[in-house]
Amino acid sequence: NLMSWYFIVDTYIDEQKGRGEYDEYIHDVKPIVESYGGEYLARTENVCSFCGGRTPQRVILIKFDSKENLDACFSSPEYKAIMSKRNNSVDSRAVIVEGIK
Repeated sequence: NLMSWYFIVDTYIDEQKGRGEYDEYIHDVKPIVESYGGEYLARTENVCSFCGGRTPQRVILIKFDSKENLDACFSSPEYKAIMSKRNNSVDSRAVIVEGIK
């Protein structure tokens, strides 16, 4: 019984700094994620915060069939080539969690 793995990202966009290359990153990352079997379950700026200290402007939730596929995706040369577009533009905080099934 294989467990799914989830990649969850909170993204905080600085109003003064703007989005920079983040929109280009959003466009470029999707086919990379999907090529490693990643399935977007949420990719939205329609976010409601339940606690005051955590108010991301965007949340991304991606399901992978295995930890190996998730790791391969985010350590791939294709991903490494574009990750600076996100790192240099927005504050993103990611967690990786194992699913129940």
